[in-house]
Amino acid sequence: MPLRRTAPPPWAISRRQLLGRRIAYYRRKAGLSQDQLADRIGMERRTIQRYEAGSRDPRYTDLLLIADALNVPLADLVRREDPPAPGSP
Repeated sequence: MPLRRTAPPPWAISRRQLLGRRIAYYRRKAGLSQDQLADRIGMERRTIQRYEAGSRDPRYTDLLLIADALNVPLADLVRREDPPAPGSP
């Protein structure tokens, strides 16, 4: 796959990081470790770690698998608002 010629704009990087925080929030809410989530969807823990850190863009299919494994609608993962603070309902 060819590499992107230019870096993504700051707003895209910010949204990728927000997505990572949402994945981590719903994973913790489900009581799963990164290893457990990765096992459920057939990928490496390091991939989940990169998604949550916002250092890698997940593919659409991966987002579908993550949402299904966490039992949340895909829309909840990709919405623009920050996830609730830790310890919130």
